[in-house]
Amino acid sequence: MKHYILVLWLISATCFAQKTTVYTIGDSTMANKKDPEKNPEHGWAQVLQPFFNDNIVIDNRALNGRSTRSFIAEKQWDAVYQKLKKGDYVFIEFGHNDGKNMDSLRYTNPHTAYRHNLIRFVKESREKGAIPILLTSIARRNFNEKGVLIGTHGDYPLETRLVAQEYKVPFIDLEYYTELLEQSYGPEKSKQLHLHFKAGENPYYKEAKDDDTHLSLKGATEIAQIVVNQIKLLEDPSVEKLKKGIR
Repeated sequence: MKHYILVLWLISATCFAQKTTVYTIGDSTMANKKDPEKNPEHGWAQVLQPFFNDNIVIDNRALNGRSTRSFIAEKQWDAVYQKLKKGDYVFIEFGHNDGKNMDSLRYTNPHTAYRHNLIRFVKESREKGAIPILLTSIARRNFNEKGVLIGTHGDYPLETRLVAQEYKVPFIDLEYYTELLEQSYGPEKSKQLHLHFKAGENPYYKEAKDDDTHLSLKGATEIAQIVVNQIKLLEDPSVEKLKKGIR
C-alpha cells in the first residue's frame, strides 16, 4: 500500500514539475476583464490559455491603465518577481500608458525611464532563471481620411526593439503584426476588432462606444493567435519548451 501511494505521489509530483508558468505583464490591451461572459472587452492575454496545453499555465498580471512606471511603483512587478522560478516565461508589453505625458505617475521618457524599466524586467527575470520575451505595443485603429493607418506610439516600440536586440531577448514585433491585422480588415471592418457600438446596441454599455484601442473578443483572439504564430517562428533555443506547449 505504501509503495502504491509513493508511486502515485511521484507521478503527481512529476506532472506538477512539468508545468511552466507564463507571466504576462502589461496594460489593458492584455488584461483580464471582469464579467467576461457579458463584457465585450477582452485583453489578448486573457484569451491566451486555450492556445496552449495543460503543461503551460498563463498567469495574466497585466492591469488596466498601467505603464512600466506605475506597474513597478505599485509593486505589481515585485509580486511577479517573487513568484518567478527557473524555466518560467515573462511576456512584457507596455507603451500605451507610458506615453501619457500629462500624468506624472505613469509617463516615462521612452529613451530613459521606459528603456531602464524594460531592462529591469529583463535582468530580474533572468536572475530568477525565467525567460523574458519583449513585445511592442499593439497598434491602435487609427486610419486617416485616406484610409492610411497612422502609428500612435512614438519611440516606445523602437526602444523595445533596441532593448531586445542589445540584451538578446526573444522578441515579437506585435506593433507591426497588428498593423497588418488592422490593414487587412480595413478602415470599416477593423471596428470589429475593437469596441464600436451605437447607443443601445450592446446591453453592457449605456451609451455609444467608439474605442479604437481596446479589444473585442474577436480582436483579442486574433492577436493571441498572432502571438502564438510568432512564438513558433522564434529561433531562440530558450523558447523551445514554450513551443512544445502550443496546441
